[in-house]
Amino acid sequence: MLQRDSENVGAKGRCTRIPGPWLSPYDGIIHESSADLEIDHLVPLAEAWSSGAWAWTGTQRRAFANDLQSPELWAVTGALNQEKVARDPAEWMPPLSSFRCTYAEAWVQVKYSYRLTVDEAEKLALSGQLARC
Repeated sequence: MLQRDSENVGAKGRCTRIPGPWLSPYDGIIHESSADLEIDHLVPLAEAWSSGAWAWTGTQRRAFANDLQSPELWAVTGALNQEKVARDPAEWMPPLSSFRCTYAEAWVQVKYSYRLTVDEAEKLALSGQLARC
């Protein structure tokens, strides 16, 4: 995850200590140390569970929790990940307004790809955000 998102082009494809910097997309802050970052599940695990992951096999849940191919995992400022917790877009959006369209689009992509449900408040928040994109 950190290797994938490193701004250091030379770090790609190496299995050694991953050098930064990393850009936290939720707030636009550049971090030199991975200690300042947390890995966020865009669609939090608790949200996925209540949206249908409860019916998945253990293998499916592990695949979701470790998915590096879809926009499910992001390296973000630790404090923002703590603030977001298990909230959906009706309750929390990234503070960097220029990233909110990407966030909403990614949320829909992940929910669709994994066939997870969307509740009414979530749908209204996403629709409202996407209408502004």
